[in-house]
Amino acid sequence: MVKIMDYGKFKYEAAQKEKEARRNQANTILKEVRFRLKIEAHDYTTKLKRAEGFLKAGDKVKAMILFRGREQSRPEQGVRLLRKFAEDVAELGTVESNPTIDGRNMVMIVAPLKSKSEAKQEQNAVRDAQRAANKQAAREAKGDADAPAAAAAE
Repeated sequence: MVKIMDYGKFKYEAAQKEKEARRNQANTILKEVRFRLKIEAHDYTTKLKRAEGFLKAGDKVKAMILFRGREQSRPEQGVRLLRKFAEDVAELGTVESNPTIDGRNMVMIVAPLKSKSEAKQEQNAVRDAQRAANKQAAREAKGDADAPAAAAAE
């Protein structure tokens, strides 16, 4: 049995599927947030919000503390700061590797709870819903603009 089909339509649908697959494709990236051991509260919250944004987007976060001079003799303070950081982002991610010293730096990696593809699908759904709402509002505004003109014509 042979099925006769429109080749142009077939190519178009294949291209649309490929485009959708590319749009939902996800590459997890390792983002980095750098701290100093003596970090102020406001700076810490700024770095924390940045890391939360990365985790919400589905990316891994590498939290790094830079030690200078005498700070290198106090690694326990660095561990304490990284543990506090891990507790603060616990609702968005889990610690993938515990704090380790790498030369003059102390590094900890936090992995997101939801994968990059899930985060991207959620983001696309929100964007599509927003577009639909904007189109609906534009239609209503256009309909309201036409109503006074129709009333004046009568």
